[in-house]
Amino acid sequence: MRSLLSRVTIVAALAASLAACSPKSAEVTAEDMVLGDPNAKVTVIEYASVACPHCATWNAEVFPAFKAKYIDTGKVKYVHRDALTGEPRLANAGAMLARCAGKDKYFQVTEALYRAQTNIFTSGDIRGELLTIAQAAGMNEAQFNSCLSDENAAKSAERIEKMMTDNNIRGTPTFEVNGKRLGGEEGGEQTLAQLDAAIAEASK
Repeated sequence: MRSLLSRVTIVAALAASLAACSPKSAEVTAEDMVLGDPNAKVTVIEYASVACPHCATWNAEVFPAFKAKYIDTGKVKYVHRDALTGEPRLANAGAMLARCAGKDKYFQVTEALYRAQTNIFTSGDIRGELLTIAQAAGMNEAQFNSCLSDENAAKSAERIEKMMTDNNIRGTPTFEVNGKRLGGEEGGEQTLAQLDAAIAEASK
């Protein structure tokens, strides 16, 4: 009996591990924010938080070259999925604001949030910095307040937490290339060279 239970336990653990990096996670949903050719052979998903300094660093130092090489050329479909890591109020409010701005301005607002991180962490003025970004994206203060209402905040946090649980996201940034997680279960920043290798493998 003990041997049978051991085998069952091992099988269950393997199944859970495979599920964590299942190709299903590469399926684009209506909730996803996407750049690039929707029919590209390779899908790169980044799970990131606008309150995560490592995500901001990757966005500033790697993303421009990655975008020029793969997204702008139609070689990769890039999906950005919001996560709740770092300062929780900024993570959720920032994700909400980017979505309220609309799909056409989502990435503009997300990048502005990354750039504003230092000011936000220094001043502690989350609302003021976010309002400035919202106004730059064409929102007025009433729209801003409506976007960040308590009801919307609760729904946003619930949606993101479920997504993180479903995809076993333990930290940010976490990258997947055609459903294969880079950096192991914990994820982590990826250099352009590391993404090059993963994309080349997925393109075969």
